[in-house]
Order: sequence, then C-alpha cells, then structure tokens
Amino acid sequence: MLYYKAMVHRHITRHLEQALEDTPVVLVNGARQTGKSTLVKSLELSQKRRQYLTFDDPGVLAAAKRDPNDFIAGLDRWVTLDEVQHVPELFPVIKMAVDRKREPGRFLLTGSANVLLLPKLSESLAGRMEVLTLWPFSQGEMAQIQEDFIDALFDKQATWSATRFRKLQRNEIIEKVLAGGYPLVVERQKGRRRAWFQSYLITVLQRDVRDLSAITDLTAVPRLLAVVASRAGSLLNFADLSRSLALNQTTLKRYFALLETTFLVQLLQPWSVNLGQRVIHTPKAYVNDTGLLAYLLGLTLDRLGPDAGLTGAALENFVLMELRKQAAWSETQPYFFFWRTAAGQEVDIVLEDSAGRVVGVEIKASSTLGSSDVRGLESLAKAVGKRWIRGVVLYTGTEIVPFAPNLHGLPLPLLWAGRKDATKIL
Repeated sequence: MLYYKAMVHRHITRHLEQALEDTPVVLVNGARQTGKSTLVKSLELSQKRRQYLTFDDPGVLAAAKRDPNDFIAGLDRWVTLDEVQHVPELFPVIKMAVDRKREPGRFLLTGSANVLLLPKLSESLAGRMEVLTLWPFSQGEMAQIQEDFIDALFDKQATWSATRFRKLQRNEIIEKVLAGGYPLVVERQKGRRRAWFQSYLITVLQRDVRDLSAITDLTAVPRLLAVVASRAGSLLNFADLSRSLALNQTTLKRYFALLETTFLVQLLQPWSVNLGQRVIHTPKAYVNDTGLLAYLLGLTLDRLGPDAGLTGAALENFVLMELRKQAAWSETQPYFFFWRTAAGQEVDIVLEDSAGRVVGVEIKASSTLGSSDVRGLESLAKAVGKRWIRGVVLYTGTEIVPFAPNLHGLPLPLLWAGRKDATKIL
C-alpha cells in the first residue's frame, strides 16, 4: 500500500516558497487533515531552519494564551505556527512584530479556519499576509502529474489530443469520485474509509467548530452538512433547509457559516454580465471533498450506477473541487461562478480571469454526448461576446468530440492530465 501522505509532492509548494521570499506572513489554511502540517515541515521548506510550534500541543497553546506579546517576543528566529486559529489573540501581536521588523518569510502560519471569513483576523494583517489554501490531494498530485488544465482552457492556442492521456472507463472515474482526496483516506481500503470520516467529523466539531462558536447542539452541524451533501450543486435555499432541519434561519445561517469557515462547504456564486447583479442572486453549495460526500450519503458504485441524477451531482462536485485545487497553483488564478438564466439555460462552472475573459465548463455523467449538451455553453458564449475563450463539456466517455473550434466534449480524465501529455500547441 502506498503511503500517500509522505510521498505526494504538493503542487502548491512553489507558490508557497515564492510567497515566503517576499511576504512577512504567509498563511496556509484549509480543512483539517489536508496535509498542511506535512507541507510546512517538508524538506523543500526546511532549508531556512525555521522553528516549528503547533498549537495542538497543550503546552505551546497555554504559553501563547497566557501572554501573546511575550510569546512572540520570545521567538528568536523564523517560525512556523501550526493551527493558529486556536490563538486569535496572536494576530494583532504578529502585526506589531511585522511593523517593527518587516522581514519576508518571518511567520509561516497554518490554520483550519478560513481567516478571510473572520474579519477581525484578516483585517489585522491586511497588506502583510498572503493566504494560500491547501485542499485534499488533487488527482494529478496522486498520479504525480503537474495539472494545468485551467491555464490550457485560457490559452486560445491549446487543443487536446485524444492519444496522449490515459483513458478511463466510467466506473473507474466514479471510483475516484467516491475516494476523494483526503490523504489519510486514499491510502485506506474502501471498508475503512467510513470509520475515518466518522472520527474526522467528530474531531472537527469538537476542536474547531467549538473554538469558533459556542453552539448548543453539536448534532445539528453534521446533520446540516449531510443535507447540503444531498443537495450538492443545488441553489442554497435557507428557508427550505430550515424546514428540513427544524432550525430557525438565524441559527441555521450561523451553523452554515461554521461549515464554510472550516472549509467543509464551498459556495459557488452566480455569474452575470452585470457585475452589480452577481451578489444579489442565490449561490450553489458543494462539499469540499467527494469522499466526504460519499460518506455522508452512503454512496457506493452500485448505488451511483442506476441513479443518473445522484451521479451527475457527485461528478459536478468532484470537477468543481478539482478545478479549485488547480486554481491554487495556476497562473490564471480565475474566479469561479455558475450561470443560469430565467429561460432555463445553464452552465455548471464559469471561470473568469482578471482581464474578464470567460471559459465555460459543463459536466455530464453520460458516456456519450449530443448537441443538446452544449446549448448552455452556446448561449453563454453569446452573452459574453468578445470576452469568450472557449467552452468544454467534461463527460465519462473516451473520445474528444469537436462541436466547434472553441467548443469541445472532453473525456473527464483530461482534467488531471498535464498539458504535455494531453494538449498540443498549434
């Protein structure tokens, strides 16, 4: 059995090293057990001989909480502070230390809570801190392939070759969806994954959710997560969720915010030509990992086979999160949206770069494609106009299907094939 956690090179490493070269504080955040501690202690980052302290250690935690100023003052060299969300009092102290001595790479932090959703923490280090997100393993990381699918999508000259990637059958793709990417799960036998996820959720609830907010009913949060998983890719309807869970909307929204803050749930905002309208409409909700989604819903290969709707939702969640992972190290660094019109036209994922150029991605669970599968992309292309780059439909078949020069059906494994393996430049 491969021990993935020790062997897998994380593609975000280069960006992390670059950030440490020019930024005083670098925060690597992400859900628990995605490999943050392993990354910051890895050989690639150990050349600076930085001190490593973790706030999962009760003694270190007690010292930092007792007097944050003395704790930071007592550090005599560059330092890595692991699971810093346990000591939010440190952020303003780190700010003062950086203002007195602004030195690149001085503080490397990790956290299992999204500080961008915690205004007091993010504001205290504005302009002094770069934030990187570490997700569970990507498919390319597990296969030791440097994925650049996003950058290829935005390269007008890139085309895909049908003979330069490993073709997978539909069931093989679904097996990858069911496994997900948590390092300590992908190395386990199928029958042991459930036990890990069960313990994992208990740990997150007791160590992170309780730290962030005093909640009266710990069972309500996993129930909410399970309901979100059952509606992955659907519009977020708090009124409906409130009725389903018998929770008032104020409490429900607070619990949902905790799932976002701990990276267990991701939101996808609607795209509109009118920038002002984007924040008005309802987002979609997804789970951060399809292995976790499979655990929450009791999904198996046999169950997904006959249920096209459930398979489609799980596959859409899978593709979105693979693209999120790749965005962390891509050159393009796009924004993520979905598109839906009152007339019923829809595109699952819309990527927009900083220049306003747009790419559309549809996901289909079927192994064949027809003209109806690209109608949403064609409508989006008309709405975007000159800013449109291309549209692709990722599906479970094995052939590249050209619908137009900038509109293709692509086998889903091309998502994690490196450009040198899957594309050619005309």
